Amino acid sequence: MIVNQDNLEKKFMKLAFNKASINVGSTNLNPSVGCIVVKNGAVISSGTTSIGGRPHAEFNALKKNLNFKGSTIYITLEPCVHYGKTNPCVNLIKEKKIKKVCYPLLDFDVRTRNKAKNFLNKNNIKVKIGILKNEALNFYKSYFLSKNINVLPYIDAKIAISKDFFSVNKKSKWITNEISRSKVHLMRSRYDCIVSTYKSVNNDNSILDCRISGIENRSPSRVIIDKDLNLKRNLELYKSCKKIKTYVIIRKRDKTKEKYLKSQNIKILKIKHKGKGQLSFRDIFLKLKKIGFTRILCEAGLQTINNLIQQKLIHNLYVFSSSQLLGKNGQNSYKKLLKQLKFKKKIKININLSQDQLYKFKIK
Repeated sequence: MIVNQDNLEKKFMKLAFNKASINVGSTNLNPSVGCIVVKNGAVISSGTTSIGGRPHAEFNALKKNLNFKGSTIYITLEPCVHYGKTNPCVNLIKEKKIKKVCYPLLDFDVRTRNKAKNFLNKNNIKVKIGILKNEALNFYKSYFLSKNINVLPYIDAKIAISKDFFSVNKKSKWITNEISRSKVHLMRSRYDCIVSTYKSVNNDNSILDCRISGIENRSPSRVIIDKDLNLKRNLELYKSCKKIKTYVIIRKRDKTKEKYLKSQNIKILKIKHKGKGQLSFRDIFLKLKKIGFTRILCEAGLQTINNLIQQKLIHNLYVFSSSQLLGKNGQNSYKKLLKQLKFKKKIKININLSQDQLYKFKIK
């Protein structure tokens, strides 16, 4: 049987992206990279960037006690060539006598960008660049934005609605089913920061963490916009502030209220306000980027989400649509907003949420 080499290389690179997706949102300022090592047509090792960003995927794949001589390595991003807290990955590739290195695109980090090929070629290692390039550009969009100091970080938003387009259930905290809520916990693990507002947290007594067995340690940092310090004092969220970094964004100082929040292990961030005391979402997100957040998920009420969309601050809106009709128990009609928005693209995500549905709307 004749095997198409291009198709085979794409399959191996897809496997590498599957590995990279495991730790998206949990690798700090480093990108989450996947690595597949192939020898004699078979995968003999694989690696993923570790939680926290180190060791790199290449190290995790090549540290095993195997004979890598003559193998081909598929990496989802150009391997690093610079010395930092660890030695360059290209050195390890050379040491293990890898025959060929494939990656889809150049690194966005100027310390490495377009330098790996020269190093590898000088050491008689073949290089192929461009396999699944478009997929890579989409996958590393948040990483690319993190390297550009003049733009906002990568921002998505999530909201839930009933079948009859209400976003608030007067009789229950929940609109969607338990399966959908579990999916939200998994979704959160792919971001390094969740942004909400004091109204949403107060109304829902939100915890904003990952409560699925096995990924509890993947809960992102939490940021609550509370310009006048109106957070309640009996919130469930406080119980986990020692484990999960939590910030409250304010517009003016209030020593008494700040003292209580600090006693709950919450950090205070003051943002200069404009106009009639309104905080600028753009300024908030730029502040969060300076702290080091690269992937942000907004979970807030309809008004906040609407403002973010109208200001074109978010990339994608995820809408969990329930199968139930709320009728008189519904509040905050969502129909007007859906009609006002001009989405570039709507995608139904095919996952099993029982009777619920999940849609992804591309905003920009």
